[in-house]
Amino acid sequence: MAVARPRGPLVSFAKASLPSSQTILQGRTVLLKKLEPTHAKDLFHLVGGDDPARTSLWDYMGDGPYPQLDAFEKNIASKSASPDPFFFAIIDKRSAMPSFGKAIGYLSLMRITPEQLCIEIGNVMFSPVLQRTVGATEAFYLLARHAFDDLGYRRLEWKCDSLNAPSRRSALRLGHTYEGIFRQHMIVKGRSRDTAWFSILKEEWNQTVAGAMEKWLDEANFRDDGSQIKTLQELRGD
Repeated sequence: MAVARPRGPLVSFAKASLPSSQTILQGRTVLLKKLEPTHAKDLFHLVGGDDPARTSLWDYMGDGPYPQLDAFEKNIASKSASPDPFFFAIIDKRSAMPSFGKAIGYLSLMRITPEQLCIEIGNVMFSPVLQRTVGATEAFYLLARHAFDDLGYRRLEWKCDSLNAPSRRSALRLGHTYEGIFRQHMIVKGRSRDTAWFSILKEEWNQTVAGAMEKWLDEANFRDDGSQIKTLQELRGD
């Protein structure tokens, strides 16, 4: 007599959609649109060159740094033509900033697997004028909401070098669940990389993560000096 083995529940689902070059995601402080070669010069002024403060931005990236503009322009042109990763430029909407209307960073949807309803946010490059601002959190929120609500994915992943402590903290702050370390997962720039894996599931997004992020992003959550009143963790009840 055959023994029934435990298996996961059957799932009724429609295949998720691919990102579109026509997509524009509007936020309060930033907007996201497809990365284009024309964004290269504005980005280079923020993340390129040979200043150690800028070259260090590339320590855990798969490419870079870029001391010269021409090499950076070629790289951005290549990124803009890539279907996976699919890159979005982050455009500054803060009218009081010198960078208003310009690209101040980028990030991507990658490892796009519509038939498995799984997608990843990666290649996150936040320039110094974007780091530790409302816009940095809002950029993630806009892209996560797009992946879950518009494109129809059920699992959103975040992966980083296990030594990249700021990225690991960001993943937890943004509501991801830590799933473990993939040992000797990659070789990046000649160095061995163990990779830390994180994820948010659609039900977690719907039940807790999205609502907390929307409350955090609301102007009412910030004092006149720009400091937050409640943290994301407090709003999630962590």
